[in-house]
Amino acid sequence: MLSLLGLLCLLHGIWAAPGDLHSLCYDFTVIFKPVIQQWSCEVQGKVDEKSFLYYNCDIKEVKPSGLLGKEIQRTNTWEEQNEMLMDVIDVFKQQLPEVEPKNYTIRGPLTLQGRMSCQCEANGLSNGSWRFSFNGQIFLLFDSKKRKWTVVHSGARLMEKTWVNDRDVTEFFRKISVGDCRRWLENFLVHWDKMLETTGPPTVVPNAFHAKATTIGPRLWTLLVILTISVLLGT
Repeated sequence: MLSLLGLLCLLHGIWAAPGDLHSLCYDFTVIFKPVIQQWSCEVQGKVDEKSFLYYNCDIKEVKPSGLLGKEIQRTNTWEEQNEMLMDVIDVFKQQLPEVEPKNYTIRGPLTLQGRMSCQCEANGLSNGSWRFSFNGQIFLLFDSKKRKWTVVHSGARLMEKTWVNDRDVTEFFRKISVGDCRRWLENFLVHWDKMLETTGPPTVVPNAFHAKATTIGPRLWTLLVILTISVLLGT
C-alpha cells in the first residue's frame, strides 16, 4: 500500500502538468578560515525551487522567506526542521577539517557545500539525495535510498574514505533525506491548498482537463483529497 505521501503525490499529479514534481531542498554552506580559526555558515530552504527559509550563523535565527515561508512557519514541522539544520551544520564543522585534500595548499577559506533534497513524483514515488561540493567543485553524490556514494571528482577520495567508512554519518544523511524530508514534504502537500491561495494557480494549462481542474477552489480541492485518501486507505 502507498504511503500518505505517495497518495498525495498521485493526487497532486492529477492537477500537475506532465513531468511536474514537488521538491523540498536545503542548501548548506559552511566556510572555515584555518588561519584565524573562524567559521561562517548559511542555509537556504526551497519548496519547488521557491525560497521559504534563510539562516545565517551570525543572525542565529531561522527566518521565513516570502509567503511560502510564512505559511510553513505555522506548521508543527518548523521547529523540528530548525533542529535538523543545526545538526547538519555541526556535522559539516566536524568533517570539514578532515576532508581537506592533501594537495590543497591555498591558505584561503575552506568551503563545504551540501544540497539535501527529496522529490515527490506524479506517479506516487519519492526519493532523496545529497550533493556535496568542496570550494565550489562538486565532489560527492549520495543516493539515500540505495545508500550509495558516487565520487564525481578525484579530489573527493579523502572525503569518500572519511564519510563512506563512517556508518553514523552515512545513516545521518540517509535518515534526514528519506525520513525527515519526506515527512516535511508530506506536510507541505497537505497544506498545498493554502499555498495556492497565496501563490496563485499554475500559468501553464496543458489541456482542457487541467484547465478545469485549476478552477476548483482550495476548500473543495481539500475535501476531494480527504475523500480520495479515505477511499484508497479503506481498500
